[in-house]
Amino acid sequence: QVQLAESGGGLVQAGDSLRLSCAASGRTFSSNGMGWFRQAPGKEREFVASISVSGNMRASAESVRGRFTISRDNAKNTVYLQMNSLKPEDTAIYYCAAGLSQLGTSVADFGSWGQGIQVTVSS
Repeated sequence: QVQLAESGGGLVQAGDSLRLSCAASGRTFSSNGMGWFRQAPGKEREFVASISVSGNMRASAESVRGRFTISRDNAKNTVYLQMNSLKPEDTAIYYCAAGLSQLGTSVADFGSWGQGIQVTVSS
């Protein structure tokens, strides 16, 4: 089991940038694909981005493609989500997740979840 803790959220204005970090504990981090999801009030949790174990494969949702970038540092047991050109519709709780497969894109592909962190984008 991997324990995950997100940081870096907050309140920003439209057009600003934020970088989320997810620190993982446990010896299996370097063997897990990792992902970011988000959940807005009244909506289901949705896929944002994922990255393979080595970092050479990535996937992202169409809504964030070109604005958000996922990366990882296996030496630091950390995965990042760089968010640029933020929009009010990006407002949500963001969750880090450790995957059950190489490059998941659905909730069912991930087995361990962080507590989530709030990102609020004002217009």
